[in-house]
Amino acid sequence: MDSSLVSIMQPTYLPWCGYFDLIDRVSTFIFLDTVQFNKRSWQQRNRIRSKEGLIWLTVPVKVKGRYHQLIKDVEISDSLFYRKHLKTIELNYKKAPFFYKYFEQFIWLFNQEFTSLLELNISLIKLITRLLNINNTNFLMASDLGIIGKKRGEYLAELCHIVQGKNYLTPVGSLPYLMKDKIYFSNKNIQIFIHNYSHPVYQQVFQPFIPYMSIIDLLFNEGHKALSILKSGRKPSISLSSFYENEKEYDSKTFEP
Repeated sequence: MDSSLVSIMQPTYLPWCGYFDLIDRVSTFIFLDTVQFNKRSWQQRNRIRSKEGLIWLTVPVKVKGRYHQLIKDVEISDSLFYRKHLKTIELNYKKAPFFYKYFEQFIWLFNQEFTSLLELNISLIKLITRLLNINNTNFLMASDLGIIGKKRGEYLAELCHIVQGKNYLTPVGSLPYLMKDKIYFSNKNIQIFIHNYSHPVYQQVFQPFIPYMSIIDLLFNEGHKALSILKSGRKPSISLSSFYENEKEYDSKTFEP
């Protein structure tokens, strides 16, 4: 692992496996909790596999009169929502080979009855990271790093710089603004790399295989093999300049859902 490799991501609800591949690849992972919350985004929901296809699990949050709230300020509107989520997960995964190996830990965590979406998401991400046996990544919060008055790419470059990151690994979805803001990274001698990831195929309870489910789909179905399967979708990172020089070679579906 490159000790200077940093990734910065919004904390999302029960993320997909590519999110955890990012975590496993970097030495420092910064939760971007200082940007505006987007209702009905990955920040508050994700999907699981069912017999009929997919099911969305959405965390209810307070949004009335809070249109410009930051992720770190979002409150859960019903602290008992998790009972429905756990029941839905159990109904659809109880026949998965490793379901009962892990499910009790999710029950324990949800029973904390979180009121903060941020605390819930980060607690789940850290739990799943441990279950996957990812051990060498340092987690930080953007809101704890004391950077203010910066926007977009400049802010991300400052975050990388303050943790002494020399290489920034980012999803392909960030490219439109990073191309405009890359000067802030180059001014600090920080190289930008694109996360190059192809979703692996594995055994699911229901067929045919559907990709881009929450990481729990992989965990319940493959158990101790989950991390090696997750890593099997990993491809060499692509530098920002190389990506645009050879853009036609890359299929956008290769990278993120």
